[in-house]
Amino acid sequence: MNLTIKDIAQMAGVSQGTVSKVINNYAGVSEKTKKQVMDVITKMGYEPNFSARTLATKKSNLIGLIYAGKINVDMTHPYFNEVISSFKKNIGLLGYDILMFSNELFQSDNGSYLARCKHFHVDGCLVIAGEEVEEAVFDLAKEGFPCIGIDIELNGPKSSYIMTDNIDLSRKVVEYLYLHSLKRIGYIGGKWDSTISNLRNKGFFEAMNQFGLDVRDEWIQYGDFHEESGYEAMKRILKCEEYPEAIFAISDLMALGALRALKEEGLHAPHDIRIIGCDDIAACRYSDPKLTSVKQDKEKFGKLSAYMLNDLINGESQLKPVLIDSELIIRESCGTKE
Repeated sequence: MNLTIKDIAQMAGVSQGTVSKVINNYAGVSEKTKKQVMDVITKMGYEPNFSARTLATKKSNLIGLIYAGKINVDMTHPYFNEVISSFKKNIGLLGYDILMFSNELFQSDNGSYLARCKHFHVDGCLVIAGEEVEEAVFDLAKEGFPCIGIDIELNGPKSSYIMTDNIDLSRKVVEYLYLHSLKRIGYIGGKWDSTISNLRNKGFFEAMNQFGLDVRDEWIQYGDFHEESGYEAMKRILKCEEYPEAIFAISDLMALGALRALKEEGLHAPHDIRIIGCDDIAACRYSDPKLTSVKQDKEKFGKLSAYMLNDLINGESQLKPVLIDSELIIRESCGTKE
């Protein structure tokens, strides 16, 4: 039996407007009346039509998930997978479902995230940054659509972003090495057009300068955050006549690639060269040797994203960007066992 709000109202002896208020949890209805309506709804197994409810409340309780960029990350990436898991749990507790947007045909289609958001009636978006991010993402924020960026600076009337304090992250690593009398330090950075990479570069070079440490060009190499590029970068460093005492790679995957290159040359961490990565993915605890890494609070990323996005959707606050602190986790690859 297909019931309508009108049917429920007649059975409960109230107006259609009162039924609508009860279904959508609006104020202004007494507990007695609310129970009267809910008893009928429960008995008859009534479920409101999704489209009708969206029209009535102007909310779909849907969140768009955007993996932005021509070279984008996805749920298989160990770092972002943990962030999204935390976001999914917390946004679900706030009453939302997630709709994932594809951008595989987006580049050639002159697509618009804003048009898609309107078409699917999503209430807001979480944007995960990849490389070469499409302008449509920034248009979404500029147009005043509620959105939160992870590792991407979104600046709009109803947008904000969350990222680790990446400058301080690199400083932590250099300071730790300096305090352990390690002054010959190499570096494996990310792509030049990456905001995160550039911030970590800035922190590294500023800290090297602060402590009066020499920056050897041949020990400074760049990759693309993935394992193979870390392997190739380490191979280039190992062609030098003199080796650094330690290498900081700005992603764990690149650090694991560097460890592989080191082993191929018959060298070992930490005895020959100490290795430090970044992200503290699960693989760090199982590599040989266990990888020292800079931990980013992925649970906090996901939870903050959910609560901030919910506030933006409900117009409760104009939120400022959030920078999250990091923690250096020392393991075997840097000379200390857990």
